[in-house]
Amino acid sequence: MNKVILMGRLTKDPEIRYSQSAEPICVSRFTIAVDRRFKKEGEQDADFIFCVAFRRAAEIMERFMKKGMMISLCGSLQVRSYEDNTGQRKWSTEVMVDEVYFAESKAAFEARMAKGDSDYNYAPQPQPEPEGFKAITQSIDEDDDLPF
Repeated sequence: MNKVILMGRLTKDPEIRYSQSAEPICVSRFTIAVDRRFKKEGEQDADFIFCVAFRRAAEIMERFMKKGMMISLCGSLQVRSYEDNTGQRKWSTEVMVDEVYFAESKAAFEARMAKGDSDYNYAPQPQPEPEGFKAITQSIDEDDDLPF
């Protein structure tokens, strides 16, 4: 089973595009900041989750969702790979959104924005590599020996 349920704040207004097919399909890309339950000193207190919505969910994102809004969503996790301009294989993990919901009232959102509440102006921060770990810069083929 592949099911993801998240609640967090939009880090910026959703990016909206339409496909160039005979019947254009609305596509929305956005990032939500999901607060961590437990915080360690010196670590960021939110995870930044990349999300993609299509059709009706994307249209809802376009019409009603703005930076700083608390939203909840349901979807599935998708991992894909691609080659960058230098020919290196890169990996991307995204939530493919099926449903999206308001998680705060419009009045609460507008009141918070009027106050200039900057607690929710998240911007993803680069994280240092944990001690003893290194980023994987190459793909793992089926023929490669795994260390476990």
